[in-house]
Amino acid sequence: MDLLFSWSLFLTLLLSASVADSVHGGNETDRLALLSFKAQITGDHFGILNLWNESIHFCQWVGVTCGRRHPTRVIVLNLDGRELVGPVSPHIGNLSFLKELSLVNNSFSHEIPPQLGRLKRLREIWMDNNSFTGEIPTNISGCSNLIMLILPQNRLSGKIPVELGSLSKLETLSIYDNHLVGGIPSTFGNLSSLIIFNAVGNRIGGSIPYALGKLKKLEVLEVGANRLVGTIPSSIFNISSLTDFRAVSNQLQGMLPSELGNTLPNLQIIEVGMNLFTGSLPISLSNATKLYYIGFILNNFTGKVPYLEKLNNLERLHLGKNHLGSGEADDLSFLNSLTNATHLTYLAVSSNNFGGLLPNTISNFSTDLRILDISGTNIVGSIPTGIGNLVNLQLLGLADNHLTGQIPSYIGKLQNLEILNLFGNKFYGNIPLSIGNLTRLTTLLLYENNLHGSIPSSLGKCQKLVHLRLQQNNLIGTIPREVMSLSSILRLQISRNNLTGSLPMEIGILKNLEELYVSENMLSSKIPNSLGSCVKLRVLNMEGNKFSGTLPQSLSNLRGMEEIDISHNNFSGQIPDYFENFHFLHKLNLSFNDFEGVVPQRGIYGNATVISVKGNNKLCGGIAELELQSCNSKGYRKKRSSLTMNLIISISCGFLGLSLMLCFFYRTSFRRRTNVSSFNLLRNSFLKLSYQSLLKATDGFSPANLIGVGGFGSVYRGILDHGRKVVAIKVLNLHFAGASKSFIAECKALKNIKHRNLVKVLTACSSIDYQGNDFKALVYEFMVNGSLEEWLHWNENEHEVRNESKSLILQRLNIAIDVASALDYLHHYSTEPIVHCDLKPNNVLLDEEMVGHVADFGLARFLRDATSTSSVDQSSSIGIRGSVGYAAPEYGMGNEVSTSGDVYSYGILVLEMFTAKRPTYSMFIDGMTLHNFAKTALAEQVERIVDPTLLQQTEQGEASSSINSGQSQSFIRSHMIREILISILNVGIVCSEELPRDRPVMNEVLTRLHVCKKTLVRDGR
Repeated sequence: MDLLFSWSLFLTLLLSASVADSVHGGNETDRLALLSFKAQITGDHFGILNLWNESIHFCQWVGVTCGRRHPTRVIVLNLDGRELVGPVSPHIGNLSFLKELSLVNNSFSHEIPPQLGRLKRLREIWMDNNSFTGEIPTNISGCSNLIMLILPQNRLSGKIPVELGSLSKLETLSIYDNHLVGGIPSTFGNLSSLIIFNAVGNRIGGSIPYALGKLKKLEVLEVGANRLVGTIPSSIFNISSLTDFRAVSNQLQGMLPSELGNTLPNLQIIEVGMNLFTGSLPISLSNATKLYYIGFILNNFTGKVPYLEKLNNLERLHLGKNHLGSGEADDLSFLNSLTNATHLTYLAVSSNNFGGLLPNTISNFSTDLRILDISGTNIVGSIPTGIGNLVNLQLLGLADNHLTGQIPSYIGKLQNLEILNLFGNKFYGNIPLSIGNLTRLTTLLLYENNLHGSIPSSLGKCQKLVHLRLQQNNLIGTIPREVMSLSSILRLQISRNNLTGSLPMEIGILKNLEELYVSENMLSSKIPNSLGSCVKLRVLNMEGNKFSGTLPQSLSNLRGMEEIDISHNNFSGQIPDYFENFHFLHKLNLSFNDFEGVVPQRGIYGNATVISVKGNNKLCGGIAELELQSCNSKGYRKKRSSLTMNLIISISCGFLGLSLMLCFFYRTSFRRRTNVSSFNLLRNSFLKLSYQSLLKATDGFSPANLIGVGGFGSVYRGILDHGRKVVAIKVLNLHFAGASKSFIAECKALKNIKHRNLVKVLTACSSIDYQGNDFKALVYEFMVNGSLEEWLHWNENEHEVRNESKSLILQRLNIAIDVASALDYLHHYSTEPIVHCDLKPNNVLLDEEMVGHVADFGLARFLRDATSTSSVDQSSSIGIRGSVGYAAPEYGMGNEVSTSGDVYSYGILVLEMFTAKRPTYSMFIDGMTLHNFAKTALAEQVERIVDPTLLQQTEQGEASSSINSGQSQSFIRSHMIREILISILNVGIVCSEELPRDRPVMNEVLTRLHVCKKTLVRDGR
């Protein structure tokens, strides 16, 4: 009986324990550890941790998996791509049954908790693409069953722990793109199971440990973009399992072993470019038959390139910028062996010492070939006749050689060609008409040859052409109008030929033109007025021609000019004073013309080192350094008296004409007054316009005048005031939901604000169209340089180096300051604080002086009082809070608009301006954002994120300046620009932080940017 009672009691207690487990969620330790993890999270974009509650068992929480043998113990915690923000709780170390921890693509920060070292069962740690800081915990060595340790793309610092060498089961160790220093621990030679080791993109120094050669299972060894020195240990070349060896961009030296291809039979990738290697390339390389990528660029390799006939899988061969070859006839014979590489897509052997003929066998290369670059190799001969077989070629580079003969017409078969680079050879004859078949061509470089004949008009079919350089040939005839109709052209260089005729009127079509070189030809006639439409022009060189007449007033539109050389022509008339206001102009050569009158003294005219007016004998005045005659001398007094009389007559006629026009305008206005129906929430003094007048101003809202399409309507270019005033007319599409509210919101906002960096509104029109439908429009001041979006991304495929990086950086910085000034005014100094709510490059417009103006207040909101950052005047609520990629993340969670939301948008805009990457680019997926992209690489790898145009220009500018100022000053200047770029990008990063409380206010932003500008201007002198 007692035994029966005891058994019943035991069952009762067991049942009670089961009930308690069900009530409290199973294992209490794991549940509390997960709740502690949740408590540390400060940002949860998708709200997934809200589902971690008592309504369901914790083993069913999102991202949590419990075991089969132990159904109440957590074995997997996978929260990949959940956009979580905050530190990882140390209580995660209490999940003692955990086998896999995966936190990929989030924004976890602070240190990796050392408590992970308690988890003896842990097999996989995935933490890539977060913001972890601090050192890699040495305690992780306590995870004795660890197989995968994945920590790349964070901000980890310090040395790689030597203790990790005890993880005998570790198969993958990935720590690339961090800030790690020190060396690679020799204890890693004990990682007998290691298959993959990737430490690319850190600051790791020292030499590669010899002990790594003991890793007989190692397949991937990637240590590029570090600070490694010394030679590669011979033991590395005995790891027969190795498939991928990359050590690019270090300071490694020595020679590659001659038996490399025999000892590494499984090698697929070898990349050791940008180091200090010497000696010849291993003859045995062809025995590594699995190779598909060979990268030896920028070393000091010498000797002949071995035959590679066994590399049938070869896809990429990059041997450029070495000392290969000896100038002998058979130097390029190795190319014959590449006909077996049926998948070859990339072949670059430029900048070496090859000699001999260009082999005809290149015509037999794989039709998959995309890149063929044999520039700068001293080869001779002609272009093989069969090159037209390479139908998928995108780049053909044969420049800077000794090639002769004519450019073959069958080059027109390469219809996928984007870059054709043949400059610096001895080609003669005509430019083939078939080049017009290359409709994808963006860059055509034929300069410094002996080409004859005229520029073919068939080039007009190359509608994507960006760079056309034909200078230093013997071309004759006129400049084809078809070429001057290519609106895509950025750089046009046709100097030092024998061209005749005038500069075609069509040049005004070249809206993207930045550089125009037509010097040393026989061009004549006047400069066409249409040149003033090329508002992006930076360099104008017309020196050494026969141009005549006065300089047109339309040139005053070219406020972005940096260099002007119109010397040695026959220009006459007075020197225009509008050059005084060209703030970026640093070279003005007007010498040896027939200019007359007084030389101004303001602006660029006040600096004798950057202006030349010599050879104009009728000029007077100017600053003393120009050494011109005084305008008070006898000859000039007589001439000035004549000019004064002419001026009096002109002014009298002008007053008479003005009086007649005013009378006509008054009568016309009086007749139309009864027909005007307008709506004006703005100032009563604004001009009132009707639907009819706007219809006429836009030529019936013609598509030819359409300059943009927005969320609620379209923007047209219009002409008012009898052709005297160009305006931008925003016509609302009232069929769109919210369009009317947008109209009212914009009118209300613009009524209360006035600032030099806000777009100027002229009037608002609310009328009826001819079909009886409501019609609403806003009329703005026209911005000749379009939007910041157009200016930044006018050509996504631009790769060529531009000049004068400092001025371009300053130009972008000035625009960033303009936008910040506008937001600072809206947030702190307008009658009521205003939140723009839709700041993006499309809504920043650039005037003729490249000054930025914030536009489009259709989503603007008023804050209720000057101290609030979240309360909003809901009467203007439209429900949309910005554009994808630029809208603050808190808006997506239903938060009210605030000034900090504008700050976030501004931060993204700054990052876009200086990285040339939109926040919506396809690369920003799986949790990667423009903010994270910039933040990850800012301090140590700024070159990887900055717009290449800025850095390339810096390198080019410093290379030229070093000739005059010395290498040390060149280095200091380059370092200064780099630091300024880091400071500017840091402004973008801090403004676009995830949490509103982490963002600065706009007046703080302005202060930082002005410091950057002051440094740039001061050190740029």
